[in-house]
Amino acid sequence: MAEIDEAAGWIEEAAQIVLACHLGPDGDALGSMLAMAAAAAARGRSVWAGFGPPEQASDEFAFLPLGLLAPIADIPSEPELMMTFDAASIDRLGDLATHAEKARRLIVVDHHASNPGFGHINLIDPNAAATAQVTFRLLKRLGWELDPVTATCLLTGLVTDTGRFQYSNAQPETFRIAAALVEAGARPEVIGRHIYEESPFAYLAVEAAVLARAELDADLGLVWSVLWLSDLEEAGIGMEDADHLIDSVRVAREAEVALLVKEQPDGAVKASLRSRGAVDVGAIAVAQGGGGHHNASGFTGQGTAAEAVAVVRKALGG
Repeated sequence: MAEIDEAAGWIEEAAQIVLACHLGPDGDALGSMLAMAAAAAARGRSVWAGFGPPEQASDEFAFLPLGLLAPIADIPSEPELMMTFDAASIDRLGDLATHAEKARRLIVVDHHASNPGFGHINLIDPNAAATAQVTFRLLKRLGWELDPVTATCLLTGLVTDTGRFQYSNAQPETFRIAAALVEAGARPEVIGRHIYEESPFAYLAVEAAVLARAELDADLGLVWSVLWLSDLEEAGIGMEDADHLIDSVRVAREAEVALLVKEQPDGAVKASLRSRGAVDVGAIAVAQGGGGHHNASGFTGQGTAAEAVAVVRKALGG
């Protein structure tokens, strides 16, 4: 398509590139951004990659090239060329939103259907399983050979946004790209171990507490629970260690929709939603100022956990 050709031309011309992804980056956002950072740096570009505060990637991503990340204070405020990854709106960039607004050229790389397209070039494909899938296409269009580091970053994005290739968004193209990335040197066993098979022992106590208070509304097909800050404080672990708790809630057979409400340090609550396919939880989240996809989404509210649950129940017809 013409957009990807033009984007590739801009990247080829640029000597300096600023890269950004959304706040609290997941595997797709961080993996896509770092893949481009590693590939561009290997080709002599000056690259700054970062995300809004807190500027700390989760420990589960320690196997990725986090040394490529730059503090926001060091990132040029008026970039020659800036690219954003997996950010469905400019406000999701946090403190780097002003950099995007001042960029002479801005390329938005994403797969969220809710993204209005805030760049000069918008490489947005709602049908792609992950932003990493769009990033892979761009790197191929550039003709940049994938090394093991770049391939691992991209595969991390595919693995995490497809739920280890078990979600319905995993398409034939997704598997073909995954195969190409493994051929380029990506190691699925390293990604799987760090993201899905390593948690502090204290996580087990937190998981037990969350599952013990889980509730089922059989009429709505909703299973929900709450994570309190006190759960984390008593266990001595951080919020970043609790990212996968929603996956424990959603395994209940009756859960057409799973909801985990997480109390935040600032008094807000974050709601994580998962669907088995019949319900568009992305629409529920967008209606509350959040975002996501048909089967996985989330929103932040200033009310109580009970109020967040009530919002979801009402959206489901309860």
